[in-house]
Amino acid sequence: MMAAEDRWAVKSLKTSASGGVSSEKLLADHQEKHFTASDVVRDVIIGVSDGLTVPFALAAGLSGANVPSYIILTAGLAEVAAGAISMGLGGYLAAKSEADHYMRELKREQEEIIAVPDTEAAEIAEILSKYGLEPHEYGPVVNSLRKNPQAWLEFMMKFELGLEKPDPKRASQSALTIALSYMVGGVVPLLPYVFIPTATKAMFASIGVTLAALLFFGYVKGHFTGDRPLLSAIQTAFIGAVASAAAYAMAKAVQAS
Repeated sequence: MMAAEDRWAVKSLKTSASGGVSSEKLLADHQEKHFTASDVVRDVIIGVSDGLTVPFALAAGLSGANVPSYIILTAGLAEVAAGAISMGLGGYLAAKSEADHYMRELKREQEEIIAVPDTEAAEIAEILSKYGLEPHEYGPVVNSLRKNPQAWLEFMMKFELGLEKPDPKRASQSALTIALSYMVGGVVPLLPYVFIPTATKAMFASIGVTLAALLFFGYVKGHFTGDRPLLSAIQTAFIGAVASAAAYAMAKAVQAS
């Protein structure tokens, strides 16, 4: 027969304290609104922000040197291609290194669970105690995890080491996302040079188009990352403006010397 305490525990899991609503119904009715695609957003931010800023600064610098528009366009497109490859490769290597690090730590933690299980169990108790649980509360949890080695291993990876299992496709997805985002951003400041043959006029048009794109991108970035969209838009545009102004001033200084 089930003890009275056990029957109460089972019942408490199935009903809420306010009206006896089942936990399954509560979970079904609750819609989570957390944003979980942080890795993809990070890659897009890296790619687009660099794509808008670097070719923009390059084009402004070459315009300051009184170079014809077609040369600026050629150099800009070459930079966009090289930059996309470089940035994509960097994203791939970063994600691959993260996955390799996780697997090394996973193997090390698995060996420790086998070699020193009591020590690892004591670490579970220490982790749970930091959340305010008393020994009589976390004791059953520790015992349950010891009976399930896979759950034990995943618990230690997440709560002891703070490591989340990476997506096996993360490296290739990161490389592709960053590279494509860089190309999309890089084309924007170069568009005026396609239609305007005079470099100086094309530069002013590029400034307007790129700053508008930076403001829009910064606003969208702020919306998705939880920052104040307007402030994010201003900061993003300011960084791009400073970069292009520095490149333009440097080109003028070199030309003057």
